[in-house]
Amino acid sequence: MSVSMQERLARIRINAFLYLRADWLARLIDIFGSAEEILKQNADTLAREAQMNPSTAAHFLRDAFAINPQEELEKTEKYGGRILIPEDEEYPQSLRQIKEAPIALYVLGKLPQPNQVCIGMVGTRKITPYGRRASTTLAEGLAQAGAVIVSGLARGIDSQCHAAAVRLNKPTVAVIGTGIGRCYPPENRELARAILQHGGAIVSELPFNKPPNAFHFPRRNRIIAALSELVVVVEGEAKSGALITAKLALEMGKDVLAVPGPIDSPQSQGPNRLIADGAGVVTCVKDIIDYISNPDLFALQVPQQPAQATQEQDGLTDLQKQVMQFIASAEEASADQVVEALHLSVPQAAEVLFELEVKGLLTSQAGLYSKSKF
Repeated sequence: MSVSMQERLARIRINAFLYLRADWLARLIDIFGSAEEILKQNADTLAREAQMNPSTAAHFLRDAFAINPQEELEKTEKYGGRILIPEDEEYPQSLRQIKEAPIALYVLGKLPQPNQVCIGMVGTRKITPYGRRASTTLAEGLAQAGAVIVSGLARGIDSQCHAAAVRLNKPTVAVIGTGIGRCYPPENRELARAILQHGGAIVSELPFNKPPNAFHFPRRNRIIAALSELVVVVEGEAKSGALITAKLALEMGKDVLAVPGPIDSPQSQGPNRLIADGAGVVTCVKDIIDYISNPDLFALQVPQQPAQATQEQDGLTDLQKQVMQFIASAEEASADQVVEALHLSVPQAAEVLFELEVKGLLTSQAGLYSKSKF
């Protein structure tokens, strides 16, 4: 279905009001016939016809007219992205099918094709060594098997899963809780760049420069769930954002799997609870693939062992070898210590540490880097 440019710009405007669910925005379009027509109304008419609180209607119009949709398009295109609406052919079919489909979807990079299997992998920001090992092993195995990992680019499990795919030059999709013109957390800037370089995508329903806000992240979880055929929870406390994603996936009729963990680990309370409530148990990559509705879509066979190529140090630059030697001798070190010991600039150190982490040679926890043990 073809949509006029004026209607597209109007959709971008109404999408800027973040305090109405997307299904409410769709309802407004149904009531008035188009987003263009919505914006022709005054607050009183909008409140009366749509049964909205008058204050909410006034704030809705204020926020809609505060944004310049043409600038949103231009900034997005200059950044190499595009803004999709549900009528666009590229707009993911799996998103169209959910109750709260985004009115506007900002996309950088390449979205998965319909014949690609997408697996959601989510978990805590407070990652443990066990969670790091589990998420890396599973994400690498799934990427090798041909799946596209979908996660949220947050610290912890999310970053670990994206990085595992990037190390193997495989695509991964990051659904973020800011506008695509920002990177949060800021230390994931290089990882975000690598995701795009390796054929993946960064997706958001938020306006281009929108900063992070606490309520953005639970809302974006429905997009992670919708894009994924099933969702795997690696680690998370009993009340964590990962469990919100699991709940949303279940409401969409999707399978939820969980990685069991130590009974004395707070970060395994969530997955262990999910398993007790009937979630599938994940102990290896095959456990996940067995739940795929059409495993024939996978390009490769299930890997028998975790990838070992990332452990090779052949081909490292002299600077990368120096950093590895320093961290190995110190057992663990911060970025500042690397800067001081090797007389590097902060950007130099950040770049080389990221490269080594992506290669799987270093792991980072609480700001300290150490040699990877897996």
